[in-house]
Amino acid sequence: MVSKDQGIGGAILVVCVAVALVYLVALFGYQQLIQPWLNIGSTADVRFWLIAVPVFVAFVAILFIGAWIGWTMATTPPPKPIEEITTEIEDKKEEPKAEEPMKTTEAAPNEDKTVPKKKK
Repeated sequence: MVSKDQGIGGAILVVCVAVALVYLVALFGYQQLIQPWLNIGSTADVRFWLIAVPVFVAFVAILFIGAWIGWTMATTPPPKPIEEITTEIEDKKEEPKAEEPMKTTEAAPNEDKTVPKKKK
């Protein structure tokens, strides 16, 4: 039995291989295999669009990633200066710890001093 992630990975693999095969057949085998059945246009027109569309998509994806990085940088507040961080750390080390109040073992007058037995 495969896990969910392995199943998704296998599906992605199959889809990518199928798209690659269809793309290669359309790009290099159009004139011999596809054009006799579907006379869409000249071989040069089809090859142009088969190359232009993926290049356009990749170019827009790269621009989108760049825009996302720029937006993230523009909206993220600047970090504290290192000097301020080091002085905060030093101040914490120098501060004496507040002493805890002493715990008394005496019971209050109205409390039962017997310890309950543990059940086995």
